Amino acid sequence: MLQPSTTENFQKMLEKRAVDLHLEEEVGGKNVKEPFCSQYHCGSLLGSGGFGSVFTGQRLSDGLQVAIKQISSDKVQQWARLPGVVGPVPMEIALLQRLSDVGGHKGVIHMLDWFEVEGRGFLLVLERPPQCQDLFDFITERGALPERLALRFFRQIVEGLQFVHAHSVVHRDLKDENIVVDTRTLEVKLIDFGSGAPLKETPYSDFEGTRVYSPPEWIVSQSYEAVPLTVWSLGVLLFDMVCGDIPFERDQEIVGATPIFTRRVSKECQSLIRWCMSYRPEERPSLEEILSHPWMQRGDEEEEGDGQEEHSSLPAQSL
Repeated sequence: MLQPSTTENFQKMLEKRAVDLHLEEEVGGKNVKEPFCSQYHCGSLLGSGGFGSVFTGQRLSDGLQVAIKQISSDKVQQWARLPGVVGPVPMEIALLQRLSDVGGHKGVIHMLDWFEVEGRGFLLVLERPPQCQDLFDFITERGALPERLALRFFRQIVEGLQFVHAHSVVHRDLKDENIVVDTRTLEVKLIDFGSGAPLKETPYSDFEGTRVYSPPEWIVSQSYEAVPLTVWSLGVLLFDMVCGDIPFERDQEIVGATPIFTRRVSKECQSLIRWCMSYRPEERPSLEEILSHPWMQRGDEEEEGDGQEEHSSLPAQSL
């Protein structure tokens, strides 16, 4: 639970350093610096972790509800350069800026602004649907999801990842906690690019994601490629949705690559999960092949009618 002093101290710090909080952008050929505190109000704490903290917020010009992510400079693992910006910025800002510059995607969280707090870190202003919760909490409350609802979510996630990869970004921490569900519309969004990186075809030797979602090749050789990593994590995520929990907890279980289904799951769905979780990376499907799988195709025929029933039973949760 948030202690009142946490938000109050953070707000006072923002106000004190308002002159240092700015978003630099080219407008009509002029360099414009807009103070954070003249544009946004920072509210209560939503959550915190090793990266920093996330607060509720509001855009003063129109009352838009936003999320404000504060990143401590000493916690940043990767830095990047942006055109027109003097100093380095966290890789997360650079990746989200890249996705924003090409128009964004409905299945990926949109960064509205970013600011640097001199000596203290960075602020990311992110969109925040008014009624949503992360998929981890959604599954915890409801238990294993009906396959039709899981498919509805899964398709949106895969399509969002297609967009991310098409613009040379890899997320690297795909899990239920990094998916938010709008409980009014059943739309989902991929969030938290703090472990992300530029997409490349050669292997990666660093990993800041969640170990129980990581593939066997990372456990065995501390090396992996972007797409097979993503697809393995998708298999874990789909298993989580239809069974109510992740398939593996220990390294030897990950390396065994043999999910044991604890609930009744259709053969088509099991087939897709096992394909995504193939031990050999080269045997896993591409994102396009996932969308063409018979289980995904079957959902096209049922989704429209069933979606209304699923929507009516959703709890009204706010972020």
